[in-house]
Amino acid sequence: MLCLTMTGRTLEENLKLKENLSPLVDLFELRIDLLESIDIPQIAEFSRSVEKPLILTCRRERDGGAYKRTDRTRASQLAQLLESGRFSYVDLEEDFRRSELEQRAQQRGIEIIRSFHDTASVPSDLFTRMDRIARRGEIPKAAVTADSISNVLTIFSARQQLKELSRYIILSMGDWGVPTRILYKLTGSFLTYVSPEGMPAASGHLDAQAMKHLFRADQVDDRTKIYGIIGNPVMHSASPKIHNPAYMKLGMNAVYVPFLVDDVRTFFSLADLLGISGFSVTVPHKQHVLPYLGKITREVKQIGSCNTVVWEREYWKGVNTDYYGFLKPIYEDLEGERIKKAVVLGSGGSARSVVWALRNHQCSVTILNRTVEKAARLARETGASWGGLDELEKIREADLIVQTTSVGMIPNDGQDPIEAYQFRGDEVLYELIYAPEKTKLMKRAEAAGCRLISGKEMLRAQGILQFETFTGLTFPLSEAEVVF
Repeated sequence: MLCLTMTGRTLEENLKLKENLSPLVDLFELRIDLLESIDIPQIAEFSRSVEKPLILTCRRERDGGAYKRTDRTRASQLAQLLESGRFSYVDLEEDFRRSELEQRAQQRGIEIIRSFHDTASVPSDLFTRMDRIARRGEIPKAAVTADSISNVLTIFSARQQLKELSRYIILSMGDWGVPTRILYKLTGSFLTYVSPEGMPAASGHLDAQAMKHLFRADQVDDRTKIYGIIGNPVMHSASPKIHNPAYMKLGMNAVYVPFLVDDVRTFFSLADLLGISGFSVTVPHKQHVLPYLGKITREVKQIGSCNTVVWEREYWKGVNTDYYGFLKPIYEDLEGERIKKAVVLGSGGSARSVVWALRNHQCSVTILNRTVEKAARLARETGASWGGLDELEKIREADLIVQTTSVGMIPNDGQDPIEAYQFRGDEVLYELIYAPEKTKLMKRAEAAGCRLISGKEMLRAQGILQFETFTGLTFPLSEAEVVF
């Protein structure tokens, strides 16, 4: 079930949230600690207007909430609301014991969600604590904080570790925990929390619209094909907006999920646990995945970089769709020899695909990188020239400038990798970054009259190729239908 956490500062705001978002969710959580004032009669009246199951929560500051008064006052307010309002659940912390409050809930048929929060880590006794709570007849809830893909693997093992429990809630806060929220059913959780758009109740909360329509989280089951993207960072990725709408269009039981990954080996263990069918690879893992692949395509072998991994019966196969995705917007220019000389900024995994694509089309290439040794190494492999990012004279005769670094990407979108370079106006600038839509570098090139190619064009092209590699099906959406 999807549970909307009401984050309004007034009951009037929460009423609007209920009316607007009720079709998207199965139940609500009323966070009275977020209200400007706690008016017992008004809150009770509000609760009776909610047609779906309602969780009553008053979260203390030390547990990530906003309630500042004493535990005694809080217990009194909760007891009054349980008596006069209409609630299906009340959320009480593991260390908060008030027998009279618990008895009141029991008498009213209100179930207790007994929660504990760890804002720093995933505790080593996680499953023991949840089991202990369940033995008292309460619903255990663990909101912990993963800081590695290993922690995420631990959370997804909950279904095996807690298989004797009928109901529980487990999730991770923050970016690491996003897959645990989308794939909550695969952790064994009976619900996951969502927020109103732009009003997250906690770090890692996704909005109700995205969870219901983009990820279709409430429809995931053991037959769902799981795909995703791994990287660090990765939450900015627009790839879910390419793949998920295509699955929906074809009526496929499939979902595409972002995974923040610090260790590729551990992610492959998670992929085995979840039965992941394929995944995209972004920085910095395009070379890190290579040792774990049983088969690679010709492009991956030549480039030494892989951005697409798919499970083929007994092994993982590596593909590089960056190569063809990059070429699509400039293919006719290369064939018509309107682009003969190119400068590539950066020497990472994306740069490797770009340089090989250009060299294979007889284009002269110069690689400029902050660390000159890395540029030189790639240049020697590809037959290109090299230099440092400060050697701006090497750009002056280029027909094409390709920006492959993360400089200028959100949240550092005020940066420019070649700030001192003055555009002539007849260059083509190909910027692989797509967030923001126009980087500082692109704005300068546009002002000079240059032709611009956005990273969105490459992302769309390579994403379509990835979809077809994963599924074996033709991509079903028109260009206009791919919105990100």
